[in-house]
Amino acid sequence: MATFITVQSKKTSEVDLAKPLCKFIQQTYPAGEAQAEHCRAAEELSKLRKSAVGRPLDKHESSLETLMRYYDQLCSIEPKFPFSENQICVTFTWKDAFDKGSLFGGSVKLALASLGYEKTCVLFNCGALASQIASEQNLDNDEGLKTAAKHYQFASGAFQHIKDTVLSALNREPTVDISPDTVGTLSLIMLAQAQEVFFLKATRDKMKDAIIAKLANQAADYYGDAFKQCQYKDTLPKEVFPVLAAKHCIMQAHAEYHQSILAKQQKKFGEEIGRLQHASDLVKTVASRYDEYINVKDLSDKISRALTAAKKDNDFIYHDRVPDLKDLNPIGKASLVKSTSIVVPISQKFTDLFEKMVPLAVQQSLTVYNQRKADLVNRSIAQMREATNLANGVLASLNLPAAIEDVSGDSVPQSILQKSKSVIEQGGIQTIDQLIKDLPELLQRNREILDESLRLLDEEEATDSDLRTKFKERWQRTPSTELYKPLRAEGANFCNVLDKAIQADGQVKERYQSHRDTISLLCKPEPELNAAIPSANPAKTMQGSEVVNVLRSLLASLDEVKKEREQLENDLKSVNFDMTSKFLTALAQDGAINEEAISVTELDRIYGSLTHKVQETLKKQEELLKNIQNAHQEFAKMKQSNNESNLREEVLKNLAVANDNFVELVANLKEGTKFYNELTEILLKFQNKCSDIVFARKTERDELLKDLQQSIAREPSAPAIPSLPAYQSAAAGGSKPAPSTTPTPAPRTMLTGKPQPPARPPPPVISTANTLSTPVLTATGATASPAGSSPAGTAPSQAQGPPYPTYPGFPGYCQMPMPMGYNPYSYGQYNLPYAPQMYQNPGQAPYPGPQPTYPYPQPQPQSGYPYPQQ
Repeated sequence: MATFITVQSKKTSEVDLAKPLCKFIQQTYPAGEAQAEHCRAAEELSKLRKSAVGRPLDKHESSLETLMRYYDQLCSIEPKFPFSENQICVTFTWKDAFDKGSLFGGSVKLALASLGYEKTCVLFNCGALASQIASEQNLDNDEGLKTAAKHYQFASGAFQHIKDTVLSALNREPTVDISPDTVGTLSLIMLAQAQEVFFLKATRDKMKDAIIAKLANQAADYYGDAFKQCQYKDTLPKEVFPVLAAKHCIMQAHAEYHQSILAKQQKKFGEEIGRLQHASDLVKTVASRYDEYINVKDLSDKISRALTAAKKDNDFIYHDRVPDLKDLNPIGKASLVKSTSIVVPISQKFTDLFEKMVPLAVQQSLTVYNQRKADLVNRSIAQMREATNLANGVLASLNLPAAIEDVSGDSVPQSILQKSKSVIEQGGIQTIDQLIKDLPELLQRNREILDESLRLLDEEEATDSDLRTKFKERWQRTPSTELYKPLRAEGANFCNVLDKAIQADGQVKERYQSHRDTISLLCKPEPELNAAIPSANPAKTMQGSEVVNVLRSLLASLDEVKKEREQLENDLKSVNFDMTSKFLTALAQDGAINEEAISVTELDRIYGSLTHKVQETLKKQEELLKNIQNAHQEFAKMKQSNNESNLREEVLKNLAVANDNFVELVANLKEGTKFYNELTEILLKFQNKCSDIVFARKTERDELLKDLQQSIAREPSAPAIPSLPAYQSAAAGGSKPAPSTTPTPAPRTMLTGKPQPPARPPPPVISTANTLSTPVLTATGATASPAGSSPAGTAPSQAQGPPYPTYPGFPGYCQMPMPMGYNPYSYGQYNLPYAPQMYQNPGQAPYPGPQPTYPYPQPQPQSGYPYPQQ
């Protein structure tokens, strides 16, 4: 099977996506079936991540399908969830695919709170797994060839897409495996391998040699370009470079071979030989340099046979001149491959888990639209309420309608009684007292929530600042001061809101104190109220006058205007129109949303008629108040003027004003209570946001500190080991060897009471007559001369030992070279002229005595000392 390069997949740490996404959904969407469905989708997404990247995947298309579905899902949720360090902060940690780690720490990894980073790493794994699946295909059949070519082209497209998008997706320096240079090289390698697969298919289908030569030449060109891109870099595994170089030569050799066949068909026998010679040289280069990676014996034999036959025919028959390599026409190129474009969805089985959730851009547009709508409605309602208050104030100042209802002059007017009854039904003065008492508690609760939120930010920011000061440029993450700017601005806005609310509370309390007595009087029963109102002479002659009838008619018209305003206010509040479809259509058509233009148009269409009616009521009231004032002037002239009448009218005016103030105070205090309660929910969400980001920053901080500790541990503590002092390196005989940069092992600890073996005596000199003449196999496979052919006692260049490891610490290790004529393992106990003296190298177990039944000594237990004694 041909040798192909595969890419290792990246490994990641476990991440729980369900919890932060569910929290965002619960904070953003109202409770109900839609919210529950979105939360279930978040849990499914978390399970999908575990299946896709949380375990080793089989080299099968079903595993690739799972990876691609997860990538598609990430692309679909990107516009729907605000993944960032200061919103939905989820930290994704991925290891470098090509880093093997070190003795002092794990492999290189990068942790970022970026969904773009997660997408990039998942797409890298898609390309890596595709390359692994392609390499497992059986290239002896068409189905395997097609599958391999498809996956190599997909892998090439995946790596190319990462190259084009990684820097913008991360906004910081990526790990080496996903850097633009690395993935660009990987993309070209995958493209070259796809081209090679097409070459294999063309060869298998026995297509024309001209086509096969062009396919092979194009593959060689791709391999050559890939090798040029990475030969001076150490980003890829070291075994990739020789494979690329070998593949470049092999595909070039294939191109020359098939082009030589075409030359033979065209009776260009000299060109045939020249191309075959070039192909032979290329194959020999591969065999001599890269034989451990790729076996080219079959190709070499095929080219050699063709070259021998061509030379023979040319020498005996054609005698055609063999041109130089530089004179040969270049072989054409034919590319049948291209990188597969990454167009979402890349999976054919993809189903959007959050299909019913609108994109974030639409959510933001809806938020702004709802704010515009609320402003328009509140502005219209405020205009109507202000006009009603103005009308009530004017009537109260004129003592209407009490003035025209005061028939007897000593009873409570009916309008005052109705006002008193209404105030008593609403709780009277006790209601206002209770509402005012509750306000400070609500305010204090909101203040405490806001202060706690800002305290969390302050503490984390101080910790980050201290670590940045300590580690300086090593502390590579976004400073908390910059990251928290939006949260700080939001917190400052809440502080301003609370300050304004305190001012409004003070104004309400001041107004209440100025009208408290009159409101209390209005809450008394009818007899007490009648007793508190001064009596006056009746003006019965005025009750049937034209002026009184005109005033009554005008007051009735004004009441109708007020009722019309109440209905308009209800209509304005009840209008509800979903703008989601409008914004989705605009996003699909234009790729962006012009929220202002769309919202203004729709608001004018929906609320235009209602706002027009509001303006009409304002104009109508203005005319009515003008007529009422004119009619009242005539009424005042006709009225009997005395002190008692004036005093009574003043009290009735104050009671009417007290009623209006009571209604307004209760409305203001209830709005204030509602405001504080709603603000509490908003501040709790703000506190959760602050708590979440602080927790995420703490997790990121701990991970970064761990990585820094490992990187500091991997750093050398000194540039080089100092040389030994002279008195330690002096030899026993007085000679001074050159100092060594290798540290001397620690001396062996001598245990008392344990006998030490005697020093090893020098080996005996044995005559050549007793030596064996068995040949010895050298390291290169050649047969060496028998031991007896060299003078006795002559030492070889290295010790000739038994076929088990011969390194220090192993029982069979011999430190001193043994003479060729001395081999204690070759003799039995009885055919030696004397018993051999077995001696021991210091720090090792003794050699076993000769055993006649075994050709080699049995390995002994290793010594308990780690180093041989010097």
